[in-house]
Amino acid sequence: MKIKIAYHYPEIIGSLLCLLLGMLSGVGVEASDMVWYNALHKPVFNPPAWVFGPVWALLYLMIGVVLGRLWKDRKKNWHLIVVFIIQLMFNLLWSTLFFYCHRIGWALLDLSALWSSLVVFIVWALHQRVIMALFLPYFVWVSFALILNVSLYSMNG
Repeated sequence: MKIKIAYHYPEIIGSLLCLLLGMLSGVGVEASDMVWYNALHKPVFNPPAWVFGPVWALLYLMIGVVLGRLWKDRKKNWHLIVVFIIQLMFNLLWSTLFFYCHRIGWALLDLSALWSSLVVFIVWALHQRVIMALFLPYFVWVSFALILNVSLYSMNG
């Protein structure tokens, strides 16, 4: 008897998928990109570089659980799945725009679109408590990232 892992454990599959995609989005960041980033003027509230990896890993795992929970009842949640995919595309594009292309302004536009798509997701998912509990830390972090990106843009144009 075959066990369909994706059917029985969608939260695990979703978490691994989001974590893998998040890691792949950072693959293009090279040492020269970090030299560029380190040379930028940064606001006093800019976290140390080592904070970003663990925070994003945890957030990707959490939003992956959200994806798995949505997938369990995909007929009912199809609209949330569409918004989830849209926000994830904006999320994954940011690293390329910011680090690889060195386009702080484009990255800011992308992050604004990501934040907006998260607002839509949250409004549509308000009645689903577990999904909201897992998604709110991500929204808070992206909100902080938006403020940070605005500051980086204003300080470095």
